[in-house]
Amino acid sequence: MTVDASRAKERPSFKLECFEGPLDLLLALIAKNKINIYDIPIALLLEQYLEKLDDMKRMDLDVTSEFLAMAAHLIYIKSQMLLPRHSEEDEEDPRERLVRMLVEYKRYREIVAQLSERLRIGSNRYAKPPDTVEPDESYRLTHSPSELKDAYLAVLGRTKRRLPPPISSFHGIVGRTVVSVGGKVVELLRRLLRQRRLRYRTVFSGARSRSEVVAIFLAVLELAKLRRIRFTEMDGEDYLLELTENGGKVAADGFDGA
Repeated sequence: MTVDASRAKERPSFKLECFEGPLDLLLALIAKNKINIYDIPIALLLEQYLEKLDDMKRMDLDVTSEFLAMAAHLIYIKSQMLLPRHSEEDEEDPRERLVRMLVEYKRYREIVAQLSERLRIGSNRYAKPPDTVEPDESYRLTHSPSELKDAYLAVLGRTKRRLPPPISSFHGIVGRTVVSVGGKVVELLRRLLRQRRLRYRTVFSGARSRSEVVAIFLAVLELAKLRRIRFTEMDGEDYLLELTENGGKVAADGFDGA
C-alpha cells in the first residue's frame, strides 16, 4: 500500500473535540483526511492519532485506557505490515479487523443519529393507534330503551348513595363549641354559693345546646360523687340541690377537682 507523498507531508490541524471513544477519534481522522476506510494508511493514521493523544494530555484531558489500547493496536498493525509476507493470498491483511470495527461503529453511529433526529421531530406528537376491539356477541338478549334507562338510573342511584354526604349534613355535628365539664362544675358551685339552693330543673335553664346540657348533667354527677352537693326530694317531680359544708368551702376557695 502506497501513500501519496504530498499527503504524507501534510499536517492537518484539528480543533480539539470531545470523542466518545477511540473509534470515534479514528473516524474523525479518516473523514478529515478523506481516507478510504477499506484502504487505511496506517502510518499516517497512527501519527495523527498519537498527536491527538498528546493534545489531549496537554489540555489535561483524561486519556482513558481505551485510547491507549487503540494506539498499541495501531502500532501492532504497523509492525505487522512492515514484516515481509511469504504469500499475499494466504495471509490476512492486519488492517481487516480494524476496518470491520470501524464500519460497524460507523453504522451504529448513523443509526443513533437517525433515532435522535426522529425523537427530536416526533417527541410528544405520536400517539398509540387504537386497538381493534372485537364485538362480544355472547349476550344475545334484546332490551327495550325503557329497560336500559331504568337499569342506568338504578346504577346511578346506587352510585350517588356511595358518594360522600354534602357539607350541610354535618351542620350541628362538626364544629360545635366544646363545653368543659370542669367549667360547668365551677359555674354550678358559684350559683349555689350565691343562691344556697337550686331546683334541679332550673340548673339546665339557659343551656344553648345539647352539649351544654350534657356537660351540666355530668357536672352535677361529679359534685354528687365528691359529696360537694346533696339532693333533697321535693314533690316527687323535682329535687333540691344544696351545698354541703365541704362544698361551700370549696366554692369559696375555688374548685380544684379533688
